[in-house]
Order: sequence, then structure tokens, then C-alpha cells
Amino acid sequence: MTEAGAKAPSPGAPPDAHEGHPHPTLLSDFILGSQDGIVNVLGIVLGLAAAHAPRDIIIIATLAALAAESIAMGAVAYSSTLSRRRLYIAETHRELQEMRDVPEVERQEVREVLEAWGYQGADLEDMLDRICRNPKAMLEFMMAFELKLSPVAEDAPRSSALVVGSATVLGHLIPLIPFFVLADVYLGSVLAVILSGVALFGVGWYESRITVGTWWKNGTQMMLIGLAGGLAGFLIGFALHASGLY
Repeated sequence: MTEAGAKAPSPGAPPDAHEGHPHPTLLSDFILGSQDGIVNVLGIVLGLAAAHAPRDIIIIATLAALAAESIAMGAVAYSSTLSRRRLYIAETHRELQEMRDVPEVERQEVREVLEAWGYQGADLEDMLDRICRNPKAMLEFMMAFELKLSPVAEDAPRSSALVVGSATVLGHLIPLIPFFVLADVYLGSVLAVILSGVALFGVGWYESRITVGTWWKNGTQMMLIGLAGGLAGFLIGFALHASGLY
């Protein structure tokens, strides 16, 4: 019997066929980079436009932000992912050492996890023996269910940096496109808001396709969060211009 909500395999599918699954880290990296890029540049664009800055200044400022932010976001993604990998490796060594030095303590920790899942009596002892007889299974069990850590591949830091950095560049360009083709700052700002809203909605729609939630709710939520950042930039620029500081 299949789990609730899971699709049963096709009758004609080969026995070793596997259903593809999205990579959660790549999804979060893409959303992080693209949303940050759109919100960051939209805030700069609207802030400068509200302060009555000329079109050339808007383009120069946003391109400078694109270069700095994409490098910074990629670097942060690389270092944070590398830290997670180093933590996983360090905890793996620690667990292996404890399995050798205090095996009964580690066995008790496995027991506590199984008890929390509802195993009792003979079923509990059977599962406990099966896991503890296999050092690899026991290690991975403890890493996943005691320490709540997931393995991080060796190339994950580079992949994360590439996805976040590229998505940030893409996000930065979306609000900037109108200013490359239009000389009117006001019209360019309106189109920047529209393009950014559509792009943010699209990111939310994409997220709903491979996670949970309805496309319109996820899309609207992503759009409103992003446009709120743009509004903050607009209000700051407006306040500076109204006060005569710019």
C-alpha cells in the first residue's frame, strides 16, 4: 500500500525505476538569490527615483549593487554551506568515537529515538538490534535522528555559491531592464515595479509546484514580501528629497 498522497508506480514501469525529486538546497538557494536580487535593486531604483535622481545615476548605482551583491551572496552561500559540511564531518567523527568508547550509551540513544516513534516490547528490541548490528546504519541513524544533521556533498559549497550568485544577478537585472530602454525615470520605475511583481509571483508559483501550497497564495506572498522592500526604498528616497537632504 502506498503512503497517503504518494503516487503509486505505473503498472508498466520497470522495477528499478525511481521517481525524481527536487533538490531542496538548490531550490532554497535559487529563491534566496533571486528574491534578494529583485528586492535589493527595486528598493534602490525606487529610492533614487523618489529622490529625483537622473536615469544615469540609477543605472550606475544598480549595476554597482549588482556586482557587489552577487559576489557577496555567492560568498556567503559558499562559506555557510562549507561550514555545514565541516560540522557534519566533525560530528561524524565524534559519533564514531563514541560508538567505540561508549557503545552502551549510544545504544541507549538509539533506543530513545525508537521509543519516541512508538516502538515497544519485542518490536523495539528487534529494531534496536538490527540498527546497532550495522555500524553504518547506526551512524547514519544517529546523525539524522539524534543530531538532526544532513550530509553535505563535497561540491555543495561551489554549487550553492554558483546558484545563489547567478540567481542574484538575474534578480538584479529584472527591475533594471526598463531603464536600459526608457529615458523617463517615472515610467521606468512603474515598469520596474510591474516586472518585479511578476517575477516574484513567478518565483512563488515555481515554489508551489515542487513544494506545498497553492500557486496563487505562494505567488502573492512572495510578491508582497518583495514589493514591501521596494516600498521601503521609495519611502526613504521620498523622505530625503522632501527634507532637502538630496
